[in-house]
Amino acid sequence: MKDALIPQDLTKDDVAALILAAKKRAGLSWEGIAKEIGMSPVWTHSACVGMNAMPPAKAKALVALLDLPAEAEEALIESPTKVWSQTVPTDPCIYRLYEIVGVYGPTIKALIHEEFGDGIMSAIDFDMEVTRVPHEKGDRVKIEMSGKYLGYNAW
Repeated sequence: MKDALIPQDLTKDDVAALILAAKKRAGLSWEGIAKEIGMSPVWTHSACVGMNAMPPAKAKALVALLDLPAEAEEALIESPTKVWSQTVPTDPCIYRLYEIVGVYGPTIKALIHEEFGDGIMSAIDFDMEVTRVPHEKGDRVKIEMSGKYLGYNAW
């Protein structure tokens, strides 16, 4: 993968493309990559596609694991710009839910596809529960969602 033709100033998008190609070439899962760098699959995917900044040690481990150019470390460590083009409601509570989907939606999709195959989680055959969980840093909002898996039909 290391190549003199790779630009020195890689963006998060450039590095995400390199990571996805290397992951595919190596036949790795997000679970496997996450285990190798000592993080969760959700966080790992989100950071790999540019939605989170990696600590330097994790970026170095990922670059080594996937044989990425050394310049990729810098982009992985940078703070992300979390922007997507959809119009988002301005109500603070609803906005935060949109932010969660904007940041973790691609991660959730990737993990669903790895675990179940090409398909979706139903929002019709669906359960959700919102509960309060006491926590020393302040109570937490716990949102549990469960939807039937619906595979796409091959046409």
